[in-house]
Amino acid sequence: SARYTHANTFREPSMAEMRLIVAGAGGRMGRTLVKAIADAKDFALAGALEDARSPLIGWDAGTLAGTPENGVKLSGDAAALLEKADGSIDVTAPAATVASAACAAKHGKVHIIGTTGLNAAEEAKIKDAAKTAKIVKSGNMSLGVNLLAALTKRVAKTLDASFDIEILEMHHNQKVDAPSGTALMLGRAAAEGRGVSLDNHSVRSRDGHTGARKPGDIGFATLRGGSVVGEHTVIFAGPAERIELTHKAGDRMIFARGALHAALWARGQKPGLYAMADVLGLAGF
Repeated sequence: SARYTHANTFREPSMAEMRLIVAGAGGRMGRTLVKAIADAKDFALAGALEDARSPLIGWDAGTLAGTPENGVKLSGDAAALLEKADGSIDVTAPAATVASAACAAKHGKVHIIGTTGLNAAEEAKIKDAAKTAKIVKSGNMSLGVNLLAALTKRVAKTLDASFDIEILEMHHNQKVDAPSGTALMLGRAAAEGRGVSLDNHSVRSRDGHTGARKPGDIGFATLRGGSVVGEHTVIFAGPAERIELTHKAGDRMIFARGALHAALWARGQKPGLYAMADVLGLAGF
């Protein structure tokens, strides 16, 4: 593992620093995390993980992140890297995330998951891994978004069923899953506030002659375009009035800082599956 001081001189990490692996280090969010670790005083980059078939294997993680070369090469061997680390931050794909969580469970490490698009079976495997690993999983790691989720739950609980709930999200044109993990997180918060299951009340698309809106539905609308980092709005539309809660992300670094905050928090916890609401003390809000 390696770090650079502000003078860009190489030094070994101190024992006090948390040694983290970035899984998905070649992607947009992974590169942002590598940079965030380089800029933070409490962390050191212990490894950079990518799919073993990636053409980026062997590249320097610092170079890819736009920081000085740090000597940490992208690798496809998660187990070897994790042995020398305190934990990992995973921003990959569902199958890779499940494999990384199992590896973290085997070694009893901290594992921060920002991957979205996991299915029910994959979610179950993550939960099983949390029996021995300290896992924090969130569709969005930012403080603002998690506060928005807490507010959404509270507003949904406060307002009666005459207020229809709609969630609108927009992301860049390269995002592959829809609705976004954050939009689904907000939908679950709204459903929890209402005391219902999102699976039974979610409307993901509308096309053609749909008929009138069913009372109690939680609707989702998805926009894709340009380089938008992430925008989410929860709309509570009632008779003659409307309440809108909005969060707009201008830089991926907010997610990276949130993930590092979660890792440091998880380091002192017992094994289990946690959310950012737990990290930020919002669970009982």
